Amino acid sequence: MTRSTGKDWKGKDRLSTDVVMKSKDAKESDIIIPIMGPSGVGKSTFINTAVGDSVTRVGHGLESCTTDLQHVIIPYPDDTSRRVIFLDTPSFDGTYSDDSEILRRIGVWLAQSYHDNMKVAGIIYLHELYHAPAASRRNLMVLRKLCGEDAMKNVILTTTKWGDPSDEIAQKSMHDQLATSWKDMIDQGCRTAQFRNTRESAWEIVNLIAPRSPLALQIQTELVDLAKRIPETEAGKSLRNIVMELVNGNGDQSNDAVQQRLKATEKEIRSVLKDIQKLRVPLSKRILAFFGFRSGNN
Repeated sequence: MTRSTGKDWKGKDRLSTDVVMKSKDAKESDIIIPIMGPSGVGKSTFINTAVGDSVTRVGHGLESCTTDLQHVIIPYPDDTSRRVIFLDTPSFDGTYSDDSEILRRIGVWLAQSYHDNMKVAGIIYLHELYHAPAASRRNLMVLRKLCGEDAMKNVILTTTKWGDPSDEIAQKSMHDQLATSWKDMIDQGCRTAQFRNTRESAWEIVNLIAPRSPLALQIQTELVDLAKRIPETEAGKSLRNIVMELVNGNGDQSNDAVQQRLKATEKEIRSVLKDIQKLRVPLSKRILAFFGFRSGNN
């Protein structure tokens, strides 16, 4: 398939470009690395450690408080003629409306960079060492749909929050257990790594990605080549399926954070029902709008 460029990007007029780099900043040689993972896992800490300076805001607590993206551009130490672009992404662990906006912003940023002949070198997915994989189920599901099967080999599943070196045996055991839980993703080509809060370990992980050939992510080809809307992408569908599971009570209810998200979703639904009564808008249209199918909007 020949990728669309410039004015041939049919769906561009339907996507707000409020979150992307200016075209003049784009270079085909750039090494683009989105940093993904649940809230509080250390995404900003990873970037700040790699850069050697506080360039992104480090959040506190487990709740994501923003849908903003931030990209940080620095020279690649092994080849200063190239640049590394870290994309600090919010987490998919809020309400559906929050997560939809996060997906929109990530999707638009990636679509614009793809349109400007920039491809993602790889994704660093961070996961806290002592947290079960189920705690980040939503983030992992969206990650897989956002990447697509072909790009999974450029994903690095990275454990964070390594502690005292004297606990090395216990920590290594936990890392191995996580790797077992991630077996199907590893079978697709994902690799595992350990971020030990040092600049050296951060760049060791980056260097697992940099030599590899960059690939188009599934969401990039969906938005640019196929001119899909955000809710029509596989990642968008995945988000809707997750929230429907929560609404129907079929999700994993053992985690307090999931319970909180379910309550938030129920609150949103009650708000929508109140709007229906006030505005007398047909129920079918309001439900479609709630789940991202606003006419002419993402």
